[in-house]
Amino acid sequence: MKQSTLAIHGCMPERGDAPYSPSAPAIELAASFHYQRAADMTAVANAEMEGFVYQRYGNPTAAALQRQVALLEGGDSALACSSGMAALHIALLTALRDRPTSILTAEVLFGETFQLLQLMEQQEVITRYADPCNPEAFEAALTQSDTGCILVETASNPLMRVTPLDAICAMGKRHGVPVVVDATFTTPILSRPFDFGADIVMHSATKYLAGHADVLGGVTVCRESHADWMQELGRHLGPNLGPFHSFLTMRGIKTLPLRMEEHSRNALHVARVLEEHPRVGAVHYPGLDSHPDKAVADRLFARGPDGNTLYGGMVSFEIRDADEAAVFRFANALQLVVLATSLGDVHSLMTHPATTTHKNIGEKRRERLGIGDNLVRISVGIEDPEDIAADLVQALERV
Repeated sequence: MKQSTLAIHGCMPERGDAPYSPSAPAIELAASFHYQRAADMTAVANAEMEGFVYQRYGNPTAAALQRQVALLEGGDSALACSSGMAALHIALLTALRDRPTSILTAEVLFGETFQLLQLMEQQEVITRYADPCNPEAFEAALTQSDTGCILVETASNPLMRVTPLDAICAMGKRHGVPVVVDATFTTPILSRPFDFGADIVMHSATKYLAGHADVLGGVTVCRESHADWMQELGRHLGPNLGPFHSFLTMRGIKTLPLRMEEHSRNALHVARVLEEHPRVGAVHYPGLDSHPDKAVADRLFARGPDGNTLYGGMVSFEIRDADEAAVFRFANALQLVVLATSLGDVHSLMTHPATTTHKNIGEKRRERLGIGDNLVRISVGIEDPEDIAADLVQALERV
């Protein structure tokens, strides 16, 4: 089935022999499940029979979401988690089971991911950094020590460098190192990392999957070889997503294909407008001919109904000769685009990475990576693209 069909029908139970069935998944709020026979409860608790015992061990609503996302990603097993960071932690612990030694990752990545990796170093899991957009250098770093797993983002946060997943996953296979992919920016509508050989894929469901600014959640998806361990971690570490947020995420996913097409079209329009503005320096968007990874995106990302590549809804740009105060004047002048530390919502959001998402990685590291005080990140929504662009342009005039 196509992605748009799976997005709508993937969370629904089989119809069975009943004369009717509900048109939406049920919200099962129960913390525990009552049994008539002790032997049946024991069998379910021991995974010898399908069913549910206690919400931390699984819930019918979360299970429906897990089935839906696994189908969209082409994975074998999924775990719905309480946040994107919980999903990432589970993904890394799953990948590191056999070799809890070190993680090789990109230098440019989400600031909270960097913080998590710093915490894991206190548990003697060392992190090493290299540039996955330079596969030769990345492979050289991979072979320098006993690497437990590779971690990459499909598109880097906030600079929108596109990871050549085909090359990175092939590299992981050559060296027997599992590859973990954060696919939050692209979703399974733009890119399915399992198709390129990834082992584990995670999402912050708070963002595009749910898409309406009313959910905090995450999902981790893996291949069969990792499934038992991932589910074991889910049962005993307690990261599970509750039933109501599971339901909201499923409802959001039903329109995900439509939304991602609109996000992508709007973002390309906004990026082109910004690129022509005299107050704007570099614009980071893989749909622009000026972007260094446009060819990679065209090779790896899905195409829309019109045959054109979908590049996603995230745009970052640099305001020329601007300091923090100037960027704040820009932010305060926005009338349609909202100021928030999130992304992937139906409405457009602006974030200043240097003082929010990436403030804890340190000023020197930010400057070296190109995340300066003048960098602005826009999550382009699905409003009219001319309205979004006009708001950004009028705010630039206030700088």
